Amino acid sequence: MGFSFKHQLGLVCVVLLLPALCNCKEYFTQSRASYYGSPDGYGHPNEACGFGEYGRTVNDGKVTDVSARLWKNGGGCGACYQVRCKIPQLCSYNGAFVVTTGYGEGDRTDFIMSPRGFSELGRNKNASDELFKYGVVDVEYKRVPCTFKGNDNIMFKINEHSQNPGYFAIVVLYVGGTNDITTVEMWQIDHNQWEPLRRSYGAVFDYANPPRGAIPLRFKLGSSRPKLCSLITIPGNWKAGATYTAKIRPCYY
Repeated sequence: MGFSFKHQLGLVCVVLLLPALCNCKEYFTQSRASYYGSPDGYGHPNEACGFGEYGRTVNDGKVTDVSARLWKNGGGCGACYQVRCKIPQLCSYNGAFVVTTGYGEGDRTDFIMSPRGFSELGRNKNASDELFKYGVVDVEYKRVPCTFKGNDNIMFKINEHSQNPGYFAIVVLYVGGTNDITTVEMWQIDHNQWEPLRRSYGAVFDYANPPRGAIPLRFKLGSSRPKLCSLITIPGNWKAGATYTAKIRPCYY
């Protein structure tokens, strides 16, 4: 016996609606999280991303070290995550929103958070205090867009060591959205081409014997389609420690 058009249409609607009705947990990855010691609850200024004091206080100190698979040899620096623990009577529904500032892993953990970050897992202060007693908790997490300094911005600082002659370095402090910096390039007018900076460590990129005067930079992002990049020319009177912001846009190269 065949289905009537009405039944066929109803079946199509059910099939189309099933993904929307699925539990949102399918978008989360299962893992574990812990925390590190800090006298004031904030992050550490000497983390592996090279953010310095910015990395201690960014996102109100709600920061985290991540495991090798999220660290990506420094490519994961600055990435934002939503992390939720799984003890119903203690854990808040939204969990913690943390920013990656370093590398570290322990007992099968993907996250080792600052105390301020870890405390966000709890439903309230008492619940958070109980979670701290566990030391390590089961969690689920997902990558979320970084938006606190704009969804389509890149922010970087000229590293303090750039005051040394014959050396130029930047640290990428922030990348909007869910994008990772894969390459930073400098335009060499003498060779009429883009040349890559070296990823020194974490989010720090450097270049020996940079050209004098203004420095055009190109940031390449992830593997998205269309390709994304950011272009900016640092003025010729740049100084070590200065911070710059550039827009992310579609790029053709």
